[in-house]
Amino acid sequence: MKNLATTEAEQSAITLTTVIYALYAASYFVGVTAIIAIVMNYVKRDDVAGTFLESHFRWQIRTFWFGVLWGVLGGITFVFIIGWVVLAANGIWIVYRIVKGWLRLNDGKPMYTD
Repeated sequence: MKNLATTEAEQSAITLTTVIYALYAASYFVGVTAIIAIVMNYVKRDDVAGTFLESHFRWQIRTFWFGVLWGVLGGITFVFIIGWVVLAANGIWIVYRIVKGWLRLNDGKPMYTD
């Protein structure tokens, strides 16, 4: 069942979350957009506290930082074949996280059911 936004503030927060997913997706072409997105996540985090969007922000933040971690490890080991595998797996994992998050947002669902 889709959670319908009942106020202008809720709709604005949903739009913001959508824009942040778009910025992360765009970072495959223009890397700086991921930096803009993570800053927006931290700046607007309190605005979504207590809503289903809080789980999306947590999802986005974790995707960014784990992506950076695996990207750095892949970069360090790039001279070895394992680095290529790490970077490819990281790229696929990030795409998965963006797509899954965006689809759940579109359905009005949180990322976690805990």
